[in-house]
Amino acid sequence: MNHLPEKLQNRLDSRKEKNALRSLHVSKKMIDFSSNDYLGFGSSDIIFNTAFDVLKKNDLQKNGSTGSRLLSGNFKLYEATEKQIAQIHKSEAALIFNSGYDANIGFYGSLPQREDVVVYDELIHASIRDGIRLGKSKSFKFKHNDLQNLEALLDRTKCDGEIYVITESVFSMDGDSPDLKALSDLCNQNRCRLIVDEAHAVGVIGKGIGLVQELGLQDQVFARIITFGKALGCHGAAVLGERNLIMFLINFANSFIYTTALSPHSIATINAAYKQLNATTNIKALHKNIALFQSQIMLYKLDGYFLKSDSAIHCCAIPGNTKVKNIASKLIQKDFDVKAILSPTVAVGKERLRICLHSFNTEKEITEFVDLLATLIK
Repeated sequence: MNHLPEKLQNRLDSRKEKNALRSLHVSKKMIDFSSNDYLGFGSSDIIFNTAFDVLKKNDLQKNGSTGSRLLSGNFKLYEATEKQIAQIHKSEAALIFNSGYDANIGFYGSLPQREDVVVYDELIHASIRDGIRLGKSKSFKFKHNDLQNLEALLDRTKCDGEIYVITESVFSMDGDSPDLKALSDLCNQNRCRLIVDEAHAVGVIGKGIGLVQELGLQDQVFARIITFGKALGCHGAAVLGERNLIMFLINFANSFIYTTALSPHSIATINAAYKQLNATTNIKALHKNIALFQSQIMLYKLDGYFLKSDSAIHCCAIPGNTKVKNIASKLIQKDFDVKAILSPTVAVGKERLRICLHSFNTEKEITEFVDLLATLIK
């Protein structure tokens, strides 16, 4: 009885037949158009050395945290870093989680109650969906970035408790953004609590502090979820909100309560990354590369293949798992690291190349990449 059950084997076989089987590959040294390391912080010597200095200054010569934060895993650097994050993001308080996934399942799994309703954009991240499923409330989705559809849904929604509306400031698979000001106004008119996932906006949008702050909406948003594994180049996540919200999560979010805390080194790296974010010129370099990429798309008349995006994420629609994998393979053969996004990660017919731009990509790399892509497509 040590073999995989037949029904599970059948699911694996079905994935193979659809050319959609996921597998792990060791990353090779190629031209990076794939990673979420938008600012190059993941390999920053400055951040690495600053994190070491932070550990020494706080006398934290530890390899691990030794327990959950409610037991032995809390220390002054944790609280100092949460205070630093809250100040930078103009929030009353912040609570660090071990990952964006942990933050989302802890937040949505504990906060909405049985009498509440959750309304979410149909393209929200899988971790948010999983968190909603763990919760007790009813949930409904609205069409992607469609405020008229959301308004109609809110008009039909009967609720004895709270209504939570969920969106992302930059969507991870499309790279686009909602009209956040109009969405915030709509939520205020309907007495809804707006929650914004800023995973792919922090370090990228505006001055790098996220779309909510860029628009001055931080006091209109009930909660923000930010992550450190993208532009900040390290690991972990945080929920931003009022102090009572943070206290609620400390008491009721299982993914916070029942897990070993991040190591002191992880917290020191988050602390160092934020210090570097305040000083870096990499954000301007990233914006310059985004503009260059967009101009090349127009030059080669590829704009019809791309979803509209002003973020670091650009998606070239190439329907069909086999076709998109074939084009990705040919790009990889030329040392361009770019990933094909297959169904069922996206809907059937919505398969695409997900192209991530970085501050460190050169003009030559970008122009040669688009030139080759145009050849392969046309």
